[in-house]
Amino acid sequence: MKKAILFILLPTLLFAQDFAKHVNPFIGTGGHGHTFPGATVPYGMVQLSPDTRIDGSWDGCSGYHYDDSTIYGFSHTHLNGTGVSDYGDIMLMPTMSEPSFDNKVYASAFSHANEKASAGFYAVKLDKHNIDVRLTTSTRVGFHEYTFNKAGQANIILDLNHRDKLLEGRIRVIDEKTIEVLRRSEAWARDQYVYARIEFNVPLKVNLVKEENKENTKLEGIFKGTELALSFSKQVKKGEKILVKVSLSPTSYEGAKLNSSEIKHWDFDKVKKEAETLWNKELSKIEVTSNDKDKLAIFYTALYHTMMQPNIAQDLDGKYRGRDNQIHTAEGFDYYTVFSLWDTFRAAHPLYTLIDKKRTADYINTFIKQYEQGGRLPVWELASNETDCMIGYHSVSVIADAMAKSITGFDYEKAFEASKASAMRDVLGLDAYKKNGFISMDDEHESVSKTLEYAYDDWCIAQMAQLLNKQEDYHYFMNRSQNWKNIFDWETGFMRPKKNGGWDKPFDPREVNNNFTEGNSWQYSFFVPQDIEGMIQAYGGPEKFEAKLDALFNAESKTTGREQVDVTGLIGQYAHGNEPSHHMAYLYNYVGKPEKTKEKVHYILNEFYKNTPDGLIGNEDCGQMSAWYVLSSMGIYAVTPGKPEWSSVEPYFDKIKINLEFDSPSREITKSSSLKKLMLFEMSNEYHEEMGAVEAIDIDYINAKKIIPVPVIQAESKAFKDKLKIELKSQNSKDYIYFIINDKDDHLAKKMFVKFTKPFEILQTSTIEAYVKTNEGQSNTIFATFFKKPNNYSINIKSKYNPQYHAGGPEGLLDGILGTENWRKGDWQGYQSQDFEAVVDLQEAKDITEISARFLQDQRSWIVMPTKVEYFISDDNVNFTYFGSVNNTLDPKIEENIILNFIANETKSKKARYVKVIAKNFGKLPEWHQGFGGDAFIFVDEILIK
Repeated sequence: MKKAILFILLPTLLFAQDFAKHVNPFIGTGGHGHTFPGATVPYGMVQLSPDTRIDGSWDGCSGYHYDDSTIYGFSHTHLNGTGVSDYGDIMLMPTMSEPSFDNKVYASAFSHANEKASAGFYAVKLDKHNIDVRLTTSTRVGFHEYTFNKAGQANIILDLNHRDKLLEGRIRVIDEKTIEVLRRSEAWARDQYVYARIEFNVPLKVNLVKEENKENTKLEGIFKGTELALSFSKQVKKGEKILVKVSLSPTSYEGAKLNSSEIKHWDFDKVKKEAETLWNKELSKIEVTSNDKDKLAIFYTALYHTMMQPNIAQDLDGKYRGRDNQIHTAEGFDYYTVFSLWDTFRAAHPLYTLIDKKRTADYINTFIKQYEQGGRLPVWELASNETDCMIGYHSVSVIADAMAKSITGFDYEKAFEASKASAMRDVLGLDAYKKNGFISMDDEHESVSKTLEYAYDDWCIAQMAQLLNKQEDYHYFMNRSQNWKNIFDWETGFMRPKKNGGWDKPFDPREVNNNFTEGNSWQYSFFVPQDIEGMIQAYGGPEKFEAKLDALFNAESKTTGREQVDVTGLIGQYAHGNEPSHHMAYLYNYVGKPEKTKEKVHYILNEFYKNTPDGLIGNEDCGQMSAWYVLSSMGIYAVTPGKPEWSSVEPYFDKIKINLEFDSPSREITKSSSLKKLMLFEMSNEYHEEMGAVEAIDIDYINAKKIIPVPVIQAESKAFKDKLKIELKSQNSKDYIYFIINDKDDHLAKKMFVKFTKPFEILQTSTIEAYVKTNEGQSNTIFATFFKKPNNYSINIKSKYNPQYHAGGPEGLLDGILGTENWRKGDWQGYQSQDFEAVVDLQEAKDITEISARFLQDQRSWIVMPTKVEYFISDDNVNFTYFGSVNNTLDPKIEENIILNFIANETKSKKARYVKVIAKNFGKLPEWHQGFGGDAFIFVDEILIK
C-alpha cells in the first residue's frame, strides 16, 4: 500500500534568514551538468555569465565548463543544464591596448582561484590584462563592473557574432554613453529576437568596427549586418572602474529602454544586495535544517537551479513576442519562456504547484496564448520558438496537475480545448496511434517512447474532462491512455518495439536505439504512471513486479547499442542521469515495500548529488534534476502528476518547513508517516466540489472500460522469396483472433474475417488484417504487409554495418522496400568509419544496362553522402571490370534529409552474373560540423539492377 507523507500545519512565521549563502552556483558546471555560474535572479530574463565554450559542443551548452581556463566574454542569456546549445546573446568583453575582433585575441585566461559566484553575483579576474570583473542583475538588466588595474587604453568589445548564427544585427550609437542593439539569431531557436540598451557610466568612443552591411547604406551612428562588432574605448588610470548596464527586451528598442528603468542608479552593491534579497525570498519557501554544510549547499543550490527558469519574457508594460512573431500584451498574467517540458513535467512543475501557484497559473496562461498564437501547446519552447525537441505533449500534464490541485487563475475550459487540440493532431506518429492504438517502427521513430508518453498525456486530458464533466471526452481519452498495453510483451515482460504488426527482432532490453527516446526498454518498461495497478498486474502481480524492479536495479550497469551520453548515473539499468528513470524507485511503495524505496532514494541522494562542480550525475535539464533532489530530500515525490497526492519516503533532513504562498499556513514535514492518504492541497475549487474529482481520479480504471490489446502478427521477415509462415498471437490464450488476407489475386473476392486456428503460409505479396475478440469487446484491427521479393538475388556485404542500423539484415538491400527520409524507422543500413562494399549475385548471367544504389544524407546526425559510388561487373566473382561511377554533387552542409539515387547506365547492355558496389565514405567530419573530427556514416538502402 502507498504511504502518504504527514504534514503538520503550523503558523506562518517567516524569518529573515540568509538561505542564499548556501548556494554554490558552481555545482553542475563540471562533468555533464551543463549549468552556468553567472548572475541571475529568480525566473529572470537576464542570465549574465562568462562564456568559456563557444563551439556549440554538448558539454558547452550553457556556454561555460569548469574544466576550461579561457573566458571569451560575458553574455546576457544562458540555458541551465540543457542538452542543446543556444543563447549567449549580447556579449561584452573588456580588454586593453589595441582592440581586436578575433575572439582568440580578445579572450583571456582566468583562474578558479580568482573566481567567485553566489546567488545573484559573479566575479573573476581576467589575467591577460589584469581586469577585475563583477556581475550582478535585476530581472531584466545586467550590471557589469570592470576594474582596470593598469593604466592605458581600455576597450569594451561588443561582438554580435558570438556563439550562434547572426541573422540580423543592428547597433545604434545614441550618444557616447548609450547604445541600442538588435540581435536576431538562429540556433536551437530558429528565429530569436533580443533587443538591448547598453549604458556606460562614462563616455566611450567607437574605436573599431566590423560590419558586413549588405544593404550598403551608411547612416551616422548606425551599424548593421550579419557580421557585426564594435569596440568602445577610453583612456583609464590604474584602478579606474567602468560600469555598464544592459537591459534586454524580446519586443523592441522601446521595450529595452523601459526595462532599463529597473536600475536607475550606478550603485553596484545595491543591485547585488537586491538580487540576494530576491533569492532569499524565494529560497525561504522551503526551510531545511542540518549541521552538514555540504547537504545545505546541495539542497539550496538545487532549489536555486529550479528557480532559474522558466524565464520572464515580457517587458515591464506586459508586452511580449508571441509564437506568431507578433507583439502582444499580457493581461492578468506574466508571460514566460524556456519550457523543457519533457523533463520538467515530472518533478519541477509538481514542485512549483507546491511553492509557486501564481507562476504555475502564469505558465499555463502562457501555454494557452502559445496555443492561440501558434496553433498548439508548447513541447519545448524557447524564446517564442517551438524547437520540437523531445516527445509527447506534456503541457497537458502541467495543466492537469494544476487543475487536480485546485490551482486557479487560468481558464480551465480553454486549457482543455488546447490540450485536446494538441492530442488530436496527425503528426509524430499520432495518426497511427489514434488508428491502431500504438505506434510501430513503420510509422515513426522512437515509437515505444511516444506510445507510452502519449498514453500518459491522454490520461491527463481525461482528468481535465472529468473535472469539466465532459464524459464523452473522458471515456475517449481514458481509452487511449491504455494504449501502453499494445506494446507490452507479456512473454518477455518488456515494452517492445513493433514492426509490421509483430515484435521487432532481435530484441535486447539493454539496447539504446531509435525505438526509444534517450534510453532503452529497461528504462521505459516502467512508464505507466497513470495506471500503476494495471502495470503491476501486467507483470503478474505485486511479487513479480517487485522482482522486476529488483532486476532493474541489480542488472549489469551497462547498456548496448548506441552510445547515449544522456544515460548516466546507472544503478543496474536505472539511469538517474536522465529523466525516464526518475520515478522508478518510488514504485516499490505500490507493492508495499517502502523500505526498498528508501534504500534506493537515499542512495541516490547520497551518491549522485555532491557539493562540487561535477556534483550532478547528468544534465540539470532546466531544474528537473534538482527538483528530484528537492522533493525526494523532503520525503515526497509526484509519481503521477495529475493526481493530487505525493508518494513518500523517509525525509533526508530532520526538519523541513514549507512556507506556502499568501495566507496559507506553513507546513512541516516530519519523519512520522501515515498510511492514510493525506492530500497537500485543499479541494476548494468549484469543479472539484461539484464533480467529486478526487474520488473519480482514484477509481479511474475501475470505472473506465478496459481496452482489448491488439494481436501480434509474427513472421520471420517482412520480405520473402518463395513462401512465408504467418502466426497470430494474443496475450490471453483464450482470446479469439480473427484475420483476413488481402493479396493481388483475390482483390475482387468477398472478404470475410475468419477465426485463426493455426499458422498459415502466404505465397505472394499480401496484407494481413487481424483483431482480438473477447466477451468484453474487440481490439483495434492491425495490419501487416509482407512482400515477395522481386528477384532471387543474394548479396555478400564486405563491409560491417552498425548493428543499430541493419535494415533487417543483408537482404534488406534487395527486398524492394524503399526507406524514407526518416531513417530512424529502421529501413536503412548504416556504415561508419569505412567504405561500403557489397557483391550482388544475380544467380545467372544477365544483360545489364543500369545499376543504381540509394543513399541518404542527414548531416546533423553525421550521415553524409558518399563522395563517389563505383560499380563493377564480373562473370566469376573474382575478376571484375568497370561498369560506371557517380560522383556526389550534394552539399554536405545542407540540413534537410535528402535521398539520392546514384545511377550508372550503359546504352549498350553488358552481360554479367555478379555486380560489385563500392561507396566511398566521406571520412572525418570537417571543422564547420558540430561533430568535428568524428567519423561520418554512409546510409544505403536499396541496390537496383536493370
